[in-house]
Amino acid sequence: MKFFLDTADLVEIRRFAEMGLLDGVTTNPSLIAKTGKSREELIPAICEAVDGPISAEVIATDRPTIIEEGLKLAEIHHNVTIKVPLTEDGLAACRELTAQTVKVNVTLCFTPVQALLAAKAGATFISPFIGRLDDLGMTGLDLVEDIREIYDNYQFATEILVASVRSPQHVRYAAKIGADVCTIPPKVMGQLIHHPLTDLGLEKFLADFARTNG
Repeated sequence: MKFFLDTADLVEIRRFAEMGLLDGVTTNPSLIAKTGKSREELIPAICEAVDGPISAEVIATDRPTIIEEGLKLAEIHHNVTIKVPLTEDGLAACRELTAQTVKVNVTLCFTPVQALLAAKAGATFISPFIGRLDDLGMTGLDLVEDIREIYDNYQFATEILVASVRSPQHVRYAAKIGADVCTIPPKVMGQLIHHPLTDLGLEKFLADFARTNG
């Protein structure tokens, strides 16, 4: 499974990229706003830090403007993936952008049938938001499982990009289901690495070394 980092924070992106853990990055207007920088300023820098798909989300909501904005963003770097909403206009724009060999991430997916429509529209990625479904008392990972089954039934090339990840358990089960990608917040990415028993074991090894070599 590929790991994308869900952030626009260049410090965090470079931190995990240096470990060799990142296959891409996803951003959105909210994440970019937190940095105080513009999308046009940040996306090139992110593309320099990570050699993989970098999702840049359009602000437009109507088909012609989504396409215009998407093409402009795609000119920034060949790794830029255009993130569009799962709406009628978003799906129509996805079809047109894909026809022009632009990678598209269809976002805000909450049902298996929406995912089916995105695949038929030629999406490169579909982003089911599992954490937001969990917030409503549903099981977001059930959606991922359903999408996996549907895509496998028809050999769709669209990759399942699990989004709204809230915990290491989300990552674990997404991998077991067979999701293609998880986009993970920096906090959760750190939690994947660290375990208290690892820390205790290392502390003991170092203490024993110091005692025998003191």
